[in-house]
Amino acid sequence: MKKKATLLIVISIVSGACMVRAASAADVADENARLKKRVEYLDKELEELKKDLMQKEEPAPKLRPVLSNLDIQLYGFLKLDAAYDTSQTDDGNFAKWVEREDLNHDDDQFNMTANQSRFGVNITGPDNGVMKASGRAEVDFYGGGSQNKSHLMMRHAYMKLDWPDDKFSIIAGQTSDVISPLVPPTVNYSVAWWVGNIGYRRPQIRLTKVLGLDGDVDLKLEGAIARTIGRDNTLLAGTLDSGEDSGRPTLQVRAGLTAPLFCSKPATIGLSGHYADEEYDITATGSNKDFRSWSLNLDFLQPLNSWLTIKSELFTGENLNAYLGGIGQGVTLTGANMYDEIGSSGGWIAASLGPWSGSRYNIGISMDDVDGRDVNAGARTVNRSVFANMFYSLNKNTEFALELSHWRTEYDGPGDADNFRVQTAFIYKF
Repeated sequence: MKKKATLLIVISIVSGACMVRAASAADVADENARLKKRVEYLDKELEELKKDLMQKEEPAPKLRPVLSNLDIQLYGFLKLDAAYDTSQTDDGNFAKWVEREDLNHDDDQFNMTANQSRFGVNITGPDNGVMKASGRAEVDFYGGGSQNKSHLMMRHAYMKLDWPDDKFSIIAGQTSDVISPLVPPTVNYSVAWWVGNIGYRRPQIRLTKVLGLDGDVDLKLEGAIARTIGRDNTLLAGTLDSGEDSGRPTLQVRAGLTAPLFCSKPATIGLSGHYADEEYDITATGSNKDFRSWSLNLDFLQPLNSWLTIKSELFTGENLNAYLGGIGQGVTLTGANMYDEIGSSGGWIAASLGPWSGSRYNIGISMDDVDGRDVNAGARTVNRSVFANMFYSLNKNTEFALELSHWRTEYDGPGDADNFRVQTAFIYKF
């Protein structure tokens, strides 16, 4: 009996344990099933939420690199000019001519400006192996405005298409004139404009072709049609630009020969000229008057050796105020010489020396001589400048400059004036 009782107890315990185990397994299975359903439900909710958000959001814009596939290079300089004049000049920040002495009586002046600071961008590309495309944009701060709130002025803004193998190029935009391409090395911003150096910048379409004649001899041919800019605000009584009103563009041409003429280093001699028509509206009579603007110019550049270079330009022409000739006078519209196109002739020559131990030097003389038969009493007839300057490098990017110059402006009648100018500049290039 005891054995049967013991066997029944063991069987009961084992059966109970199996039942408990079976119940626990069933509970775990049920819990897993519930959790699985919960996860599936949450996954479905998350997918629906993602779809809603994607429908509400706008597609993100495609970002392009700032420089694209072009090579863009920033250049320029920061420049502070300070100048003292013993007599009053126009316009003061830079010298154009000396004002009439009979009205100013040795009225000295001091000027300081950073307006010549310049910023530019050179853009290169693309290059398909046959034609190279490039562009340039450049500004300074001589666009008007008060002395400490100066406006930007566009200097250059053009594109260039170049076929190197053919030595041919096209420029479209605003840049320097074809005529009289050289520039005197002055600290003064106006680089002898109005005192012997003519030519400026204007919108144009220019074609250039270089012909290799023999060995080191090249002939460069340039031609452009340019915007005719002829209005003289001090004389014109109408409202239209006299160049625009003519209905025709300006024609500019130049031929330049580069060859070893006087020494082993090649010299460049250029012959250039321009022709333009202008139309002035005469408001007093309701009629109009046609005028012409023309010039004939010679330029010369000769590096004599590693430390001395000579360059010079000569010009003659009529109605050159838009080209900064005629001492700023174009057409006489009043008085005994009414409707005379003002003729003028002149030029400049300069020698550049150095560099030596971080310093370089320049000396030169320039003059603009107006035909006195074309102007009335009180007009400017002769403008002359003699200059000498030094540029000293403080480091690779920084220069100090000092320029001494003497100016003389003569007038038809009383008023002849002399001025001694001392100008300094600090220049940081980048």
